[in-house]
Amino acid sequence: MTRTALRICPLCEATCGLTVTLDGDRITAARGDRDDVFSKGFICPKGASFGEVDADPDRLVRPLVRRGGRLTEATWDEAFAAVQAGLRPVLDAHGPDAVAVVLGNPNVHTVAGALYPPVLLAGLRSRSVFTASTVDQMPKHVSSGLLYGDPLAIPVPDLDRTDHLLVIGANPMDSNGSLCTAPDFPGRIRALRRRGGRLTVIDPRRTRTAKLADEHLAIRPGTDALLLFAIVRVLFEEGLVDLGERAGHIAGVDEVERLAADFTPEAVAPLCDLPAERIRGLARELAAAETAAVYGRIGSTTVEFGTLTSWLVDVTAILTGNFDRPGGLMFPLSATGPAPRPPKPGRGFALGRWRSRVSGHPEAKSELPIAALAEEIDTPGEGRVRAAIAIAANPVLSVPDGDRLDAALASLDFMVSVDPYLNETSRHADVVLPPPPPSRSAHFDYAFNALAVRNQARYTRPVLPLAEGQPDECEIQARLILCASGQDGADPALVDAMVIDAALAKAVADPHSPVHGRQPGALAAELTGETGAERRLDMMLRLGPYGEGFGADPEGLSLARLLEHPHGIDLGPLTPRLPAVLRTPGGAVELCPEPIAAEAARLRGRLGELPDGVLLIGRRHLRSNNSWLHNVPALVGGSNRCTVHVHPEDAARLGLADGGAARLKGDGGEVEVPVEITDSVRPGVVSLPHGWGHDRPGTRLTVAAADPGVNVNQLNAGRLLDPLSGTAVLNGLPVVLTPVH
Repeated sequence: MTRTALRICPLCEATCGLTVTLDGDRITAARGDRDDVFSKGFICPKGASFGEVDADPDRLVRPLVRRGGRLTEATWDEAFAAVQAGLRPVLDAHGPDAVAVVLGNPNVHTVAGALYPPVLLAGLRSRSVFTASTVDQMPKHVSSGLLYGDPLAIPVPDLDRTDHLLVIGANPMDSNGSLCTAPDFPGRIRALRRRGGRLTVIDPRRTRTAKLADEHLAIRPGTDALLLFAIVRVLFEEGLVDLGERAGHIAGVDEVERLAADFTPEAVAPLCDLPAERIRGLARELAAAETAAVYGRIGSTTVEFGTLTSWLVDVTAILTGNFDRPGGLMFPLSATGPAPRPPKPGRGFALGRWRSRVSGHPEAKSELPIAALAEEIDTPGEGRVRAAIAIAANPVLSVPDGDRLDAALASLDFMVSVDPYLNETSRHADVVLPPPPPSRSAHFDYAFNALAVRNQARYTRPVLPLAEGQPDECEIQARLILCASGQDGADPALVDAMVIDAALAKAVADPHSPVHGRQPGALAAELTGETGAERRLDMMLRLGPYGEGFGADPEGLSLARLLEHPHGIDLGPLTPRLPAVLRTPGGAVELCPEPIAAEAARLRGRLGELPDGVLLIGRRHLRSNNSWLHNVPALVGGSNRCTVHVHPEDAARLGLADGGAARLKGDGGEVEVPVEITDSVRPGVVSLPHGWGHDRPGTRLTVAAADPGVNVNQLNAGRLLDPLSGTAVLNGLPVVLTPVH
């Protein structure tokens, strides 16, 4: 029988609402949910292919356990017994730091990935934590931590009310937005243009976003910090600084003026390859706009000065009065975030509380650089990593020098992978625990609602039941937590109960909480939900900023109320949140923290150093998301190809032919790749997409293996990192390009 059901798409950060059509236990179509309070019917090719993603025949349906050197199917009880048998000897003999926890990007797209890894980390107490953040957004976390005292307090552009949007190193027409959750980002850009607003794009490529812009400035890769510092210099020089109503909450303005003194437009223009007068014009336009927002993304974070660039994005907004006000940069208020408390100073944010064993990289946000994972495994000595727990992670393709990491993972004493595929990383696991398809999982966007351009809450239950004997992903991760603590066989519900008890005990002790002084056990008995994860969601909604507070506000949010609104609940536009959002020791925005001042001095030393040779950058595809979706026939082919983009001038100079082969060589290795000649990249720059290289043996990715592409990260040895965040430098890398005859 044919029916329809609602589902939130988990395939990118846009979090669009879907209406899926089902025929029995199969999804036959997906379209945008026109009544969704946030996405209003928007859908991209990934969402339209939801059914094909869900029913991929290469998805694992049963656990795999390595026996006699081969991965073979096992029961769930056998798999978890093998996990405990593999982890406990390592933990007992070598301690928790010998077990690395590796978390991939898909974790922020699932309920289980949001709720259970923090519990695993708290129980395991390992300092060997590596995530996709350090090949992605960690510079933004660090800059936010230093500015506001909270690495999760990330302001986003108020897209729907801004008059001037400056985009740096981002291509939301293809990415659908990132660290800025905005369904129909393309439609929002077009609406900006329709209301007379201005869009300026700064990018070495003429991306789909740049083609929509009023102006595209093709900057030299990796020089965004120089450009932004010059803009700041002009703001001070021409008396354009205006902090507006937030002036009383901002400290360190004079120090920023001193830092910017040497970064004149004339000094940075040759390095950025942009005219000095145009740089001055950018500063004047931002200052003169009624409202303005600056949005920087992966092209501005995965560079040598990524944290400094991320800091400057916010500093530019602050100095022009476009901070914490409508139309500028604003802080979302998630329905499951902490309820507002009276403002007070906090403990602030610290870097480098410990360092990696081999190269001495400082931790950031309790993580070590994932580019250092291989050396932490393959370098002999006390304290080396001997086991790994990988959850939704494929670092062999996403991290510099995948060949070295590939060999390192093969040398581990034990590895467990939570993954629906036998991919380039999970093929090394001793146990593979496959979660069910997304249609059989509930969905709530814990991470992305904290980055949304409009406050709202939406929840969808599974549209199909679990297969017989298949645990949901929350139960899989709960059992993994129990195994890591030596409790395999205990009821997985104990994990959720433990979290609920601890959270309620903290809430009743908080004098500012609506449940202050009440009994935790009585509150726990009021929670609703069919699963432990739903009960935790109900608790977070009730205690959150819009919550009903366990009866204190009958109009407030709870799981029951969310279920009554299947298309979501609109919670209104972003509103000013200073000073409540601040957690710095001084209780103000710390505009010039010491680590930033030191990085500015390091950048100052680069003035006059003109880069030479060809520079490599990445690119996004609308029908892809890192390495996830290359096994879906509807999402590969066409423009979604692994080719190197080369400017016609460079192609002529180097003797490259369109459709011919080229050899790209970097400090980490070399690859051969088809050439695509295009003037969409500036001269001196080549572009190769991320996430390809599906040619390793032992995987089960039929479609991806038929058109494997090459791994761009193999060109990168991983020696160059943004020092504050530990983020690998993936853009602006020097490479040598030669024809293959």
